[in-house]
Amino acid sequence: MTTPAPQPLRLVEEFVNTHHVHPHRDDDDLEGLHTPDELKSWLVERELVGADEPVHAADLTYAIETREALRRLLLTNGGAQPDEQAVETVNRAATRGQLTLRFDVDGGSGLKPIARGVDGAIGTILAVAFAAMAEGSWSRLKVCPEETCRVAFFDHSKNRSRRWCSMEVCGNRTKVRSYRQRQLETAAE
Repeated sequence: MTTPAPQPLRLVEEFVNTHHVHPHRDDDDLEGLHTPDELKSWLVERELVGADEPVHAADLTYAIETREALRRLLLTNGGAQPDEQAVETVNRAATRGQLTLRFDVDGGSGLKPIARGVDGAIGTILAVAFAAMAEGSWSRLKVCPEETCRVAFFDHSKNRSRRWCSMEVCGNRTKVRSYRQRQLETAAE
C-alpha cells in the first residue's frame, strides 16, 4: 500500500478512492458509496455534514458524478489528456457548493462553501483541491493509469515521476500487456 496524501489533500484522495477496482484481485470492483446512507456515513465520519443532515438518492448520484470527474482530472496529473467534461462537472459542483473566499481572524484565508448539506460537503472537497493547486501539491495527487485499478495515490517521489500506484502490480500488468501486444503484432507480420 502507498503512503497517503498529506492532510488536507488526503480528503480528496479518500473521496476519489471511495470507488476503485482492486489492483490485487481481478474480480473485485469496490464501490464504497452504494446508498445514500453510505454517502452520509462517509461525510459524517469526516465532519463534512452533520448527523441530522438528510442525504438523498440524487445527492448520491451527484457525489459519484463529481468523484469520477475528479478522478479524470487526476489522470491528467499523470500525463493523460485534459478532460473538458470533467472540468465542467467540477465547475458545476463548485457553483452548487457556493464557494466563496473567506478570511479568518488568525490571518488565514481560503475558499469555503456557503451551501449546506452534500453541496457544501462537495464544495469543501473542491476547496481542498483548489488550495492544493495554489500551493503546488495538487500535481502529486495522481490516478493509476492501469485500467484495472484507477486508484488515487500521492506521488511522494523526489522528481514527481511515479506513474502507478504499485509498480509491482499495476506497472507489471501494463508492461506484460504491452509485451504481449508487441508479440502479437510481430507474429502477425
